Amino acid sequence: MTLDVEAVRKDFPILSREVHGKPLVYLDSANSAQKPQAVIDAEADFYAQHYANVARAVHTLGSEATNAFEGARDKVAAFLNAPSRDEIIFTANITAALNLLAYSFSNASTFPGADQFRLGPGDEVVVTEMEHHSNLVPWQLLCQRTGATFRWIPIHGDGPNSGRLVESAIDEVITERTKIVSFVYQSNALGTINPVERIIARAKAVGAYTIVDAAQAAPHLPLDVQALGADFVAFTGHKLYGPSGVGVLWGRYELLAAMPPFLGGGEMIETVSMQGTTYAEPPHRFEAGTPMIAQAVALGAAVDYVTGLGMHDIREHEQALTAYALDALQTVPDLSIIGPSTPVDRGATISFAIKGVHPHDVAQLLDEDGIAVRAGHHCARPVCVRYGVPATTRASFGIYTTTAEIDALVAGVRRVQEVFAR
Repeated sequence: MTLDVEAVRKDFPILSREVHGKPLVYLDSANSAQKPQAVIDAEADFYAQHYANVARAVHTLGSEATNAFEGARDKVAAFLNAPSRDEIIFTANITAALNLLAYSFSNASTFPGADQFRLGPGDEVVVTEMEHHSNLVPWQLLCQRTGATFRWIPIHGDGPNSGRLVESAIDEVITERTKIVSFVYQSNALGTINPVERIIARAKAVGAYTIVDAAQAAPHLPLDVQALGADFVAFTGHKLYGPSGVGVLWGRYELLAAMPPFLGGGEMIETVSMQGTTYAEPPHRFEAGTPMIAQAVALGAAVDYVTGLGMHDIREHEQALTAYALDALQTVPDLSIIGPSTPVDRGATISFAIKGVHPHDVAQLLDEDGIAVRAGHHCARPVCVRYGVPATTRASFGIYTTTAEIDALVAGVRRVQEVFAR
């Protein structure tokens, strides 16, 4: 089945509005995707008709809220093909999910039976050079707290492999000293889709834990945690056409059951006394306090929405868009693609630079034409350093993006060049 983009667009009320008197062309989905009416309605209906706290009340509203919240957990588990719903942890976003892991690992030294997670001098944590800051800073902090060493797999900054990992470095950087390998599935700055299976296989061979940042993968391609073989996978709701304020951490149950908690408080406990505390089983061990109830319910609606469209069809639609956009943008003089210039193993995110024009100026002038893109280092500053640029302009696509909108982007870029040529 082919994705009916025009029908999809009708589900997103914001796409009918104008900006500066021009039809909105929204090309910033990698930053945050827009929301279909079904998601907006799900959150509004929960607040209007079913709101109460979860797992704390026996009254009708409390039961309805708990059922809706736990129902969302079931939907996410099915979306990821997780073996158990108890492997799904709701967090505030993917940043919170990655910090949860990093701080839980650093708590291992004081948690009974958690020696397998303990890090110290001589141990190494490996990431890649294309990571979002959310998958860099928590691990740098963990290494500072524990004395472990922070390492990374570099990327090619030019040539035919521009924007891709240096293949030989995977085996060189991931060694018997490696304890954690945390890496992005699809780069938010480059669009690169990494060789996930290859990295996980190497990490397994040396006994390291693997963590996959799937923030940019979850909205764009099928995710099957059992097929991936990773130990942990995380994504965020607002990029998956869901609300902000909710994210997901999936982990193998046997690891979660042995892992120390990060936050302490209500709901994550088994028993509490003045002498000490014992902790609940996963996932509640990692969901201290009142959770993001309405947001999780709306995320469940977003999962229903994309599942109904079909993740394989979404992937095919966006592959075609990416190929079309790469070809179109490369017809523009003095425009450089930052990252892979072909659609092979890449997602629907394209960063570029225009000679003589700062990316912020590009974005501002495009906005005057109603075209929303992002300019900056996209919370991936090491990528800009690798390419020797202060920032890039980034256009990113979603299920509602059309080739006509890409044509508008290209025409807008040409107008920007005309303005700066005067």
